[in-house]
Amino acid sequence: MRLKHRFITLFLGLILSAQLLAADQFNEYQIKAAFLYNFIAFTQWPEDINQTLNLCVYGEGYFGQEIDKLQARAVDNNNIKVLRLTSLEKSKECHVLFISKSAIDNLPDVLASIQGEPVLTIADSPEAAINGVIINMSLTQSKISFEVNLKSARSAGLDISSRLLQLATKVHQ
Repeated sequence: MRLKHRFITLFLGLILSAQLLAADQFNEYQIKAAFLYNFIAFTQWPEDINQTLNLCVYGEGYFGQEIDKLQARAVDNNNIKVLRLTSLEKSKECHVLFISKSAIDNLPDVLASIQGEPVLTIADSPEAAINGVIINMSLTQSKISFEVNLKSARSAGLDISSRLLQLATKVHQ
């Protein structure tokens, strides 16, 4: 029952997010922050997170303070802590790593820094999923969609909910 509730919340959140974006009431990164929360909620890590889930942003902070609002929310009794990374030294402390458009040219180094670690990588840059990022968002005709690289998720030891996969525009095997 709990999973059904989470799916309904995700589905309604995604529809509402798309409608709000289309209505220009919110900016793109406010909506993307909501998507980040849902991606986290529908991902399972191979080990206990120990009460704090580190959501890291690497590169330019296009989210502004919007992403900080996620710290008031929890996922499966795990509090979210937002960390802004200026280097990759602390990337292994991340459970979720959002790779900003400004840092996407450094993608091979980013992925190498967390290789073998259970880190959910998310971006919003063309070709990011094909190049190894687990979830990539895109904005097309005022709607945010996403694709999932299932091979990368499995390599990281992460389980992406089948319900989330059903909502993806593309799933790379």
